[in-house]
Amino acid sequence: MKLRVMVLLAVLIVMLLSACTINRPVCATSNPLGQKVGVYTQTGILYFPPMANTNAAIAKAAANGGITKISTVDYNTTWMIFIMKYETIVTGE
Repeated sequence: MKLRVMVLLAVLIVMLLSACTINRPVCATSNPLGQKVGVYTQTGILYFPPMANTNAAIAKAAANGGITKISTVDYNTTWMIFIMKYETIVTGE
C-alpha cells in the first residue's frame, strides 16, 4: 500500500513540474533585424485561451519594446497542467 502511495505521489510531482513549450514563427518582413525585442504575455486557465485579438497582441508587444518597424513575429505557447501561457515576441527597430 505504501509503495502505491509513493508511486502515485512521484507521478503527481512529475506532472506538476512538467511543461511543454512550442515556438511558432508567424511572419518576417523585409525590414532589417533590429536590436529591440518586445514581448506581450497572456495566460489562460483550464485550457481556455484568453479572449484577445492576435493583431492587438502584436501591436502591444511592439509597443512594449518601443518598436516602430517590425522585423519578425513569433508566438510561444507553454502548456502546464492547468495553465497555458501565450507569448507574442516581436523584434525590430
